[in-house]
Order: sequence, then C-alpha cells, then structure tokens
Amino acid sequence: MSKPGTIWEMFLRSASRFESRPFLHAPEETARAYNIADTDYTFGEALAAAEAMAKRYARIGCAPGLRIGLALDNRPSFFLHFLAVNSLGASIMPINSAMQPEELAYQIAHSECALIVSAPQHVEKLRAIAGGLERRVDIVEASSLASAPMLAGTQGVGGAGGLEAEAAILYTSGTTGSPKGCLLSNDYFIAIGELYTTIGGLCRFDEGSDRLITPLPATHMNALACSFMAMMTTGGCLIQLDRFHPQTWWKTVRESRATIMHYLGVMPAMLIKAPESEDDNFSGQIKFAFGAGCDPRHHEAFERRFGISLVEAWAMTETGAGAWITASEEPRHVGTRCFGRAPEGLEWRLIDEEGKEVAAGEPGELLVRRAGAKPREHFFSAYFKDEKATEEAWRGGWFHTGDVVRVGDDGSFYFVDRRKNVIRRSGENIAAIDVESVLLRHEHVAGCVVAPVPDEIRGDEVAALIVAAEGANKEKLAREIFDFAMEHLVYFKAPGYVAFIDKLPVTASEKVKRGDAKMIARKLVEDRACFDFTALKKPKKG
Repeated sequence: MSKPGTIWEMFLRSASRFESRPFLHAPEETARAYNIADTDYTFGEALAAAEAMAKRYARIGCAPGLRIGLALDNRPSFFLHFLAVNSLGASIMPINSAMQPEELAYQIAHSECALIVSAPQHVEKLRAIAGGLERRVDIVEASSLASAPMLAGTQGVGGAGGLEAEAAILYTSGTTGSPKGCLLSNDYFIAIGELYTTIGGLCRFDEGSDRLITPLPATHMNALACSFMAMMTTGGCLIQLDRFHPQTWWKTVRESRATIMHYLGVMPAMLIKAPESEDDNFSGQIKFAFGAGCDPRHHEAFERRFGISLVEAWAMTETGAGAWITASEEPRHVGTRCFGRAPEGLEWRLIDEEGKEVAAGEPGELLVRRAGAKPREHFFSAYFKDEKATEEAWRGGWFHTGDVVRVGDDGSFYFVDRRKNVIRRSGENIAAIDVESVLLRHEHVAGCVVAPVPDEIRGDEVAALIVAAEGANKEKLAREIFDFAMEHLVYFKAPGYVAFIDKLPVTASEKVKRGDAKMIARKLVEDRACFDFTALKKPKKG
C-alpha cells in the first residue's frame, strides 16, 4: 500500500479498518475540569465529527495555505479540529492558553493565523490580545464555528497539500531572540507514527487494542505527534488528560484500562514519593512507559515498585523522526541518563565548542542528520520567517542540537547537559534570554543572568542572578522581580530563585560566561543564599 499523502488520508485508512474501535477518550477528571460531555469517540464517530467540522471550516473559506489557531487545551475536540483542518489542506497552531498576553500576542501575530478557535473560557482573553494587533485576527468559540467570518490569510509552506505541505506550526524556545515557529509537514507526522510504532523491543504495539494514556499538552510534539499518531496508526485509543494529577494518576490508569503511558521526568519523581500500596504493581496492565528526563535516582526504584519499564528517548521538535534515539532494547543502563543507541540511517557527530570532534568517551554537542541524499528528511521544514536561524541550525550540513552527550563503549548515548541556554523544567523548554529580557525591563534591575539549578522533582528550576540598581532594598526587590516575571511570563518561566550578585560573570569581550553563571547559581541555592519563590510558581486559575 502506498504511503498516505496527508494526516487525514492516514486517518481515513485507519477509520475504515477500525471503525468501531475506541479512538479518543477523556477520563472523568478531565471531563470535569473542562465541563465537557463528549468524552468518547470510536474511529467511526471521530470520522463523522471531523467531516462535519470540515464542512463548517470549508464554508468560511478554510483552504490550503491558511493557519488556524486552536486554543482548545487537551480536549478530545482538539484532535477532531486538527483532522478537519488537515482534510482541507490547512495548518494548525496549537495555543498554550496559560501563557501571558504578551507571549500570546507575539505568537498570534508572528504565525499569521487566519482565525483562532477557542474554548469558552479563553475567548475574552484572546479577543483582548487580538484587539491590540496590527493585523485583524478573529476569535470564535468552537461551538460557534459555523458563524465565524470568512477567512483571509497568507500562504503557508508546501502549497496545496501532500506530504511536504505544512500541517502545524509549533513554537519552541530559541537560544537567541524570540521563540521560533517550527513548521511541521504531513510527512513529519506520518513518519513519527510509523517510527514509534515499529521501534520494537520494549515499545510493543498491538494493533487495534492499545490504550495510551498521556497528560502531556497538545501544544508539544510528544502529545500532538507521538501519542496521537501512534494510536491513529495502530487503531488504538488515545486517553488524553487535561494535566498530570499525581494523587489520582494510578486510579485513572486503572479505570481507563491504559496499556501504555507517556511521562516526563517530573512524573516518576512525584509518583515514587507517594506512600506504598499493595496495588502498586502494574506489570500486568502497562506494557511500557515512554518519555524522557527520569531522574537517575528514581529510575530503577520506580521500575521495581510499579513493574513498569521507563523507556527513555531523545528527540526534539526540530528533529522529529529524522533523528530519534530510544532505549527500548537492552542494555538500557537504567539510572544513568542513557537514551539508547543510534538507529540505522542516523548519522551523528560529537563536537567541542570549537567545532572539533571530541575524543572517544568524551562529551560533546550532538550533531545529527539522515544518511544518504536527504539529510533533512523527516525533520522540521524550517523556522517560519527565519531563514537565517534555519540555516544556522543546519550549518555545515548537520543539525546542531545544542545537547551535550557522551557515547559509551557499546554505542549507548548518555545525556550530559545543554550547551544552548535552555532550561528544562518539567518538560518545558525555557530560553534563558526570554526570562532575562523581561527581568531587565524592571527599573531596579541593572543586570541579570538566568541559569538552571537542579530540582529533585522538576529536573531544572529557573534561577535569576540579579545586579540590583544602586540603593535598592534587595528583600523587597526580590519579590517585586518574581511578581513582575509572573505578570509578564507564563508561570513556569518565572525565576523560582532570585539571588543578588555584585557583577555578572563576563568574558573580556563582555559576553556572559554561562557556565560560570550556572555554577554560581547552584552554589547560592545550595547555601540558601537566595530568595526562594518555588512554592509560589503556580498557574493562574481561570
């Protein structure tokens, strides 16, 4: 059978084979959180619902080259809208509604969305933001799609459809400047579904029977591409939660009859802290858990207690299925930050900061590409409206990941650190420069540098080293800085720790020494010579 040309064509094939099989499910607590009644769809029901949506989109002019913003959180309807828009050759931009207005304003304006379809509780906020933009963007509640105004917009990537046509744009934190819009093609999504479901080893999929549970956001590649496409490809059911609920996680896993679970490092760290129970072992239900970032201290203990193998993997939004490494085969080197060995068809190099190959066993930045005549196959298409950044990422014919890894004697890859200025907190990539640019706007901040510090639960936490303006009351200023960040940034980007230093660590050319800043921040946090706001970092309600 020939390869499907779009996500929609892939779905049509699965719907015809698995018509009566479950496809989308929202557990009780997710339905309650979103106040939704439609919590279950078979493949056939999802097809009918998506086709009805597609007709409404078509009536208002949705067509190839347009982008539709989706502010629908993790509702099952998000995926139905995705399918409907894709069936018309258009693209989506998933919107993280928890972001602050200025962050949302940038993405909405930059992405050139033709329309934003929103859940009821986000409409007012999004309309206020859109009202301040130069280009008109209409916001419509999902239930009122049929009455939305006619669309107009710009051409996306790939023209009128097919494998290379744009299916989605996802924004990631870059190391310089504003967040980058990664253009992702139909081929990108289809290739991820095919790769993930055929990796083998511990990652075993059984056609027509798997139920994959995930609390990860649909605004991220993992939920949008990996879990969604895996269940579509194999005729399984996606169990999508609104978020991770540690207290009720295992109850939901049991009641939903999940067979596969997706995780981020914060989840094992929190679950293993719960009191032990005679019902802890899930080896007869969960075949494997797939994710990244498990704390080495928790890895073996979690697997032993819960009877579930935590399969660590490495990929980026940019690399997609083009460069994906998974520790699904033994030896997995549990508890060492090992994420597997390079699969066939992946070429890689490790280089030092001068661009030279590192010695065997030494850590270096990971560079990747596909072997053969198409080195960028299955990677992202480009950074939207940023050709310079795209080519910089691909300089020398290799994609520069910014991740520092080492390779063991048996070819296993081990994560070491991030060379790029990105902090990884609970699965969220936070560009240091994003936080710094906000903090520097505070009138009493003369200088600042942001660095990651270890956090037992979240992997990294954000620490801000501040040079205060002369005469500032530091105790008062620390809280002002935190509140200022919470006002202008999504909550997880705000500094959990604020410390004051006399001067920034810089080179002779006045560039910040990021490595030194990281060591200073860690020492100040260890010595408790800082202000701790971690308990106040929570998303705003509503």
